[in-house]
Parts: sequence; C-alpha cells; structure tokens
Amino acid sequence: MDEHNNLILDGTKISWHLDRVEQWQKGERIAPITIDMALTRACNYSCGFCYAMFQENDRKVITKKVIFEFLEDCAEIGVKGISFVSDGESTISPVFADACKYGHELGLSMAVGTNAFVLTKNKLEDVMPYLTYLRINFSAGEKKRYSEIMGVKDSSFDRVCQNIKDMVELKKKNNLKVTIGMQMVLMPEDADQIIPYAQLGKDLRPDYAIIKHCTDNEDGGLGVDYDAYEKLYPLLKEAENLSDDEYKCVIKWSKIKDKGSNNRSYQRCYGAPFMLQMSGSGLLAPCGALFNEKYKKFHIGNICDTRFKDIWSSDRYWEVMNYLSSPKFNAQKMCASLCLQHNVNETLDNYVKGKVKIEKPNSTLPEHINFV
Repeated sequence: MDEHNNLILDGTKISWHLDRVEQWQKGERIAPITIDMALTRACNYSCGFCYAMFQENDRKVITKKVIFEFLEDCAEIGVKGISFVSDGESTISPVFADACKYGHELGLSMAVGTNAFVLTKNKLEDVMPYLTYLRINFSAGEKKRYSEIMGVKDSSFDRVCQNIKDMVELKKKNNLKVTIGMQMVLMPEDADQIIPYAQLGKDLRPDYAIIKHCTDNEDGGLGVDYDAYEKLYPLLKEAENLSDDEYKCVIKWSKIKDKGSNNRSYQRCYGAPFMLQMSGSGLLAPCGALFNEKYKKFHIGNICDTRFKDIWSSDRYWEVMNYLSSPKFNAQKMCASLCLQHNVNETLDNYVKGKVKIEKPNSTLPEHINFV
C-alpha cells in the first residue's frame, strides 16, 4: 500500500481552503495560506539553471530574533504553512534548525527545499521531526553530470546520496511523518539525466522524485527552449514507469506541456495573497520574479526592519496585491514563465470568470494541505 497516495505534486490544493477563497471574494484582507521564503540569499552551490541570479536585492540578515518574531506573526494572523524554498540555501543559515522547531511549536506546517549538502545525520535528527516535507534539489542522476549541472565537486554527489539514505533510515526508525522527496529541475539539454535520475531515486528510496520544468524570467535570461520539452515526452514516460508501490517518479506534466508564459490563460495574478514569496534578504514581494531591485515598485517591506504583521496589515501590501489583480497588470506579458502561483492563478481566474466552481472536495484530505 502506498502511504503517500494522497500527495498532490502537480496541481493546487486551493479548493481545500474554501473559507479563505470566500473571504478574498468578499474583498477581505486575507492572510497567505502558504509563504515560500529563504533564510539567506547565500548558497553553497552554483546550479546552471538557478533563477536566484535574477533576484538580487539589498541584502539584510535574518537573525534569530527576526525569524522568531516573523513566525509568531504568521501564527497570529492565520498563515498555515512556511516552506524554506526561495532564493538562497536556508540550511546554511545559523537559524535554520531553530526556525523549523519554533514554527512547528507555534502550530505552523514547516517544510524545506534544499541541496541537502549540510544535512548530515546529526542535523537531520535535529530538524526532521518538525518538517511536513523535506525536498532535495538533485538535478542529475550521475556523479560527473551532477557536478557539471549543479556547479560543485564530484564528491558532493556521494555526500548528498548518503544524506538522503540517512533521511530515509531516520524516517523509518523514528516513525516520522515527514515526506522525503527529490526534485530535478530539467533543462532540455540535460535530457541524458532523466532515466539515471529516476533510477537513482528508485535506489535511494525517497517517497517521490519529481521532474519539473525550468522557470525562466520574462526576458528569457536562462534561454529555456520550452518547445524542446515535447521531444522528451517518451523519456519522461519511461521515467514515470519506474514508480513502484513505495516510490513515485512524478512528472510535472501540467507545466512541462504549457510551454512557457505565452500559453497563460489568465492576465491577472490572483494567487499572490494566498501564496506569498519572500527573499532570503528579508524582502517581501508578491513573488520571486519580482525580488530584483528593478521591480522596486512591487516591493512591500522587509521583515528585518518591520514586523510582518505590520507589513501585512499596511495599505502598501494591499496596494500591490490589488494592482496585480487589476486590469493594469498583464501576467501574459509581465511575468516569468510558469511561476510558483501558476496553478493557483489558473483555478482562481476560471473561478472569477464563472468557468468553474470552487467547492470543498469530497475526497480524502490530501497531504501537505497547508502548502497550496
């Protein structure tokens, strides 16, 4: 029996948060359901597909006091999930383990996306009990190619593989509820790694291994050829077929088949108030695509300077959110391709246009419900 048959890894869980959708529809100021953030802008890797190079902004340090006050504010206003997944490697921040534990104690669902290089056994024992999911960014299946694609020494491959084995062992030994996943960000030119990666996942035994598209900025700075993914469908299906009862190889088909931002069905961004992103510099902006200094008109505040609950309740926060959902904004022309909020935006746009109803599903509650 697959213990994770209620995982939604390619879609959105927004319909399980009908109360928040109804508040939003009435024009009420809603708290985000999920916040994706980093604890630092720094990183110990230099992946060729990294979007963070487009996200440079004034760096400030998220201290223990800053992150603890932020987590307290989130719990107070009704945020449900915090994922340390953004424009830096949160595990190398000195406040990482304390933040995971304190957020959990406050009743928040906590999660992390990481290259897992520093997550050796001792550190894993410190943080795994407090996490809803632990996702390892691992964009190759062979040592040499891992080194090339992720910008590190060959030996990093072996170290991270061992860390993943330790995660799987600790989860079983301590009967932890955390979901362990691997994630490959696939550039079409790295297609040779699709099957080795899916096979490596099968050998290491996380709960799942995702293969997803690469997000590019609105100017095509990474040069992702979205049409090239189509030729890879047979390989991706072959990888998917390596799934078994306890391991899923999951292809994010919805975005891989969307071929970039030109195919967006919507012009308004409704998703940001539900699913907010924050930079490892403490900067709060609607999404990662807008972190860069050149998008200052979308910058709302910084948690290193101002308490989050005060930023959230400010007129400035809602001016930016309302602008994104107004006719003045066009996501088809002004946004990065296939952004984090894409699936939420599609659902909400169809809902606003009367094409779909958002009703509370009758099906079993999905896992990771607080990560929409």
